[in-house]
Amino acid sequence: MIAARVMGVVLAGGTSRRFGSDKALAEIGGRSLIARAVANLERQCDAVIVAGRAEAPVAVVPDHPAPGLGPLGGLCGALHHAADHGFDAVLSIPVDAFDGPVDLIAELSPAPAYAEGAPVIGLWPVAARGALDALLAEDTVHSLRAFALRIGARAVRLSRQPFNINTPADLIAAKEHAHGL
Repeated sequence: MIAARVMGVVLAGGTSRRFGSDKALAEIGGRSLIARAVANLERQCDAVIVAGRAEAPVAVVPDHPAPGLGPLGGLCGALHHAADHGFDAVLSIPVDAFDGPVDLIAELSPAPAYAEGAPVIGLWPVAARGALDALLAEDTVHSLRAFALRIGARAVRLSRQPFNINTPADLIAAKEHAHGL
C-alpha cells in the first residue's frame, strides 16, 4: 500500500481583532507563532503552505474562492492547491495554536477528521474540495463544523489540546506554559 501524501496548511488569514496586532508575528521563546506552526507541520507533512497571508516562511496560497471567508476560505484554497500538486489530504492547523500533539496525522487518521472542540485542526481528503466549493456557494452557515458534518468527518479527542492564542493574555499563558516545559 502506498502512503498518502499529506500537505500541511497553516490557516493564517484572520484579522487578529481580539489580539490587537498581527498575532502570527507574536513570539514565544524567540520564535513567531507562524514559524512555530510551519515547523510543526514540516515535521509531519510532505509539504507545507500558508493560507490567507501575503508573506510567510513557506509558499502562500490565497483563500478560495475569495478573501474574507475565514478558515473555510483558507482550507478551500489549500485543498485546491493540494489537488493541483498530487496530494491526497490536507492537515490544517491555525496559526494561533500552540503546543498541540506532535503527530496530528496519526491522531486524526483516517481522513476526514477534526479535533473535537477545534475543527480548524483537521485532516481533510483532497476529494472533499467539491463539497467545500458547494458549501461556500450556498446561502447557508459557512463554518468548519458545517463542512465537517457535510462530509461525515469524525470528531477526535486529541492526546493534548493545543493552546488557542486569541488575546494578549492567552499569549502570556502560553509563554508561561512554554517556560515550564
